[in-house]
Amino acid sequence: MKIAILSFLLALLGAASGTANAQAGDQPRSIDAQRMEVNLERERLEADFLNEEAICYRKFAVNSCLKNVNTKRREAMAELRRQEILLNDEDRKIKGAEQLRKTQEKSSPAKLQEAADGRKKTVEGYKARLQKEEDKQKVEIPIQSNEKTARDANAEKLLRHQKKIEARGEKQASAAEEAKIFNERQKIAQERRLKNEADQLKRGKSAAKPLPLPE
Repeated sequence: MKIAILSFLLALLGAASGTANAQAGDQPRSIDAQRMEVNLERERLEADFLNEEAICYRKFAVNSCLKNVNTKRREAMAELRRQEILLNDEDRKIKGAEQLRKTQEKSSPAKLQEAADGRKKTVEGYKARLQKEEDKQKVEIPIQSNEKTARDANAEKLLRHQKKIEARGEKQASAAEEAKIFNERQKIAQERRLKNEADQLKRGKSAAKPLPLPE
């Protein structure tokens, strides 16, 4: 059991060292794959230690047996943890080198020229859009001015028409009022005339009444 653990740990150590010292063109196992191997080995060892603890309970010196198992567990888990730390360090180195490479690529003359060309293209595109908008406004402003003149003329025409309608209505209302007053005056004059004729008729009858005969 102990020999198997040591063999595996030595293999892991060799793999990590090989990754750290890998030259260009080498194809080492990925960091994630090595982490997975460490986790699998941790699970396998833990299962073995649990089995050994179960055996300890069948022995006379239980505590001594359990102590030995726990000692082996601590050593094995500590070594696995050390391997994880080495893998994490290597992962950071790889990512740092990749970031440095990207930074250097961005700082290269070709990349700087490409960025400058991109900015120039953006500026030219912006200027083209401004010019297009300006040209559009030059065309639209006269059209809008003509449309406004036409709208104003139509509004003025509509206002004059409305005033004519209102004036005609007022004239018709005035004529109707005058006709009403005239009719009322005619009615009053007719009534007066009829009354005068009735009064005259009464007076005529009184004057034509015969005198009484002498006694």
